[in-house]
Amino acid sequence: MEPHKVSILLLGDEKCGKSTFLSRISQGNHKLSGNGPITLLRDLDQPFIFELRGRVAQYRLEFSDTSGPENWQLLHPDIVIICYDISQRLSLINMKRIWIKQVRQIFQTEATLPVLVLGLKRDLRSESDPNGIIYPQEGHQAAQEMRADMYMECSAQTGELLPQVFEDICRRAMKTASSEGGQSDGGCCLM
Repeated sequence: MEPHKVSILLLGDEKCGKSTFLSRISQGNHKLSGNGPITLLRDLDQPFIFELRGRVAQYRLEFSDTSGPENWQLLHPDIVIICYDISQRLSLINMKRIWIKQVRQIFQTEATLPVLVLGLKRDLRSESDPNGIIYPQEGHQAAQEMRADMYMECSAQTGELLPQVFEDICRRAMKTASSEGGQSDGGCCLM
């Protein structure tokens, strides 16, 4: 049986952690907990392919990172994940002001396109900078304002919440390939 193909586009500011996230998950389930060094993926190898087996079907997840494809606007994703760096307030601001607007302008399937928000570099959240710290509640609120379907956060470096985030993305991808589609019923949910 031919696997269901699900195209996933990661958007976000440069150096917000997308490449490290993809590199860590590409090393397999045994490395999701943050054990060992991360071998960074090469942009030339995009899309990054992940094969999954569900109970009744097989899935082929094809991840593309905005640092790689020169013309990401020409892609036709089934899911968009807007990423931001938890340790950089400007990254959160750009997510709300720039990235969600570009998604809505470029992808005409906005009404059915699942948009997820992913906070990266959770291990760098610092209490020492009260102006720069972004708590999970603030990230979740930003996702709700953007009408995102899901909010998640993790650290690819330490593996904190990485297995759960990858599982949530896989579940959303499988749902996207079904007849019900991948959007949430009634807005953002916190995972």
